[in-house]
Amino acid sequence: MSDWYRDFANSGFGTTITRQLGLPRPAVLRRYEPGRPLLPGPAVLGSTGGGRLGDTLTRVLTDAGVAVLPPVVADGPTDGEKPAAVLLDATGLTSPGQLAAAYQFLAPAIKRLGTSGRVLILADPPAATDSPATAAARQALDGLIRSVGKELRDGSTANLVYVPEGAESAVASPVRFFLSGRSAYVDGQVLTLAAADVPTGEDGERPLAGKVAVVTGAARGIGAAIARVLARDAAHVVAVDVPAAGQSLAEVANEIGGTAFQLDITAADAAARLVAHLRERHGGVDVVVHNAGITRDKLLVNMDAARWNSVMAVNLQAQLDLTAALLAAEGVLRPDARIVCVSSQSGIAGNRGQTNYAASKAGIIGMVRAWAPEFAARGATINAVAPGFIVTEMTAKMPLGTREVGSRINSLQQGGLPVDVAETIAWLSQPGSAGVNGQVVRVCGQSMLGA
Repeated sequence: MSDWYRDFANSGFGTTITRQLGLPRPAVLRRYEPGRPLLPGPAVLGSTGGGRLGDTLTRVLTDAGVAVLPPVVADGPTDGEKPAAVLLDATGLTSPGQLAAAYQFLAPAIKRLGTSGRVLILADPPAATDSPATAAARQALDGLIRSVGKELRDGSTANLVYVPEGAESAVASPVRFFLSGRSAYVDGQVLTLAAADVPTGEDGERPLAGKVAVVTGAARGIGAAIARVLARDAAHVVAVDVPAAGQSLAEVANEIGGTAFQLDITAADAAARLVAHLRERHGGVDVVVHNAGITRDKLLVNMDAARWNSVMAVNLQAQLDLTAALLAAEGVLRPDARIVCVSSQSGIAGNRGQTNYAASKAGIIGMVRAWAPEFAARGATINAVAPGFIVTEMTAKMPLGTREVGSRINSLQQGGLPVDVAETIAWLSQPGSAGVNGQVVRVCGQSMLGA
């Protein structure tokens, strides 16, 4: 769907007007397209604190065909190609005093960052030390990266990845994601990796080849976008939705060469039916995306039990029941499976008139974190994606003022697209994301609401 203000602000006349009046000018974001290079230009790589990831990061970049430039000198010449990304290896940081080196590297490099650029910091987790000074220095990067994300312009983003010792092999996949167009609407996020067995030789264009993926709520909107992106990445998609959406569901499944499976996920036999279908028709499942969700908004004091119960049943209890059934069914959920649960910014920040919805979406985050150790023991992962304001047919029906405020109050000054949520889910579904487990990734353009 078109963003009228963004399109106007980036037109010849609109650019002149917005500059003269000091109005924001949302950028046209760089999104992923198969066959395109990881970055449209070189990357600047720096280190502070005696970082241990320099060789790993250089290898990831060069393998992707990205030229690696040395750190930029603050008072050096400004001619030459603008960097498309700035990466800082801050592993080994032990004291707040060393943060000055991070500032000295980042400031001149970011000043020359190109359009839709990427800033990525990698560091040791604050929880991995008993030293208050070391923990303080590492945690300081959290505040730094979120602030940088709010300062960047022209569609650029900034993110932070904590890499504990032993998790170095898990670095490549998140680095590629955060630098690529897949992460166009992911900004100001902090991710913590875990040690994992990461397969090598993954096909960048077809990372889900041979995989069977289930997507609930796939008949329209974000669910349909998820199904399309997973299919683009070579998965066979089992598109699931309620019988009432049967025609739309069939159209999506036919479009992507997948399978339509009509199922009310709140029915008493839903889990058993899904397990049986996956076992008999597909021999198991590799990826499960719990996307189905509903809203029944009302102020808490005016909310009836039906509104509360229906939202909890669809948004939270069904995810619990289906996941538990898949875990219990021998041989159905494959050992290196990926479960991705769709939460919401509302589950983190809350939202007026959505106590039921926000509670259900916050519950998903708790579920993911609690199940992560069991999934890790299986060589599998479970994560959550929390969308912010995503432009859909539903948001298009909002009053203009409400829609404009919702889409502008983020660092990128625009609403996200369903494909932005789908790209993040597709990344978390890849075999290479084995080191990402129990995490919540917000797809919100670094919304000003919540953390």
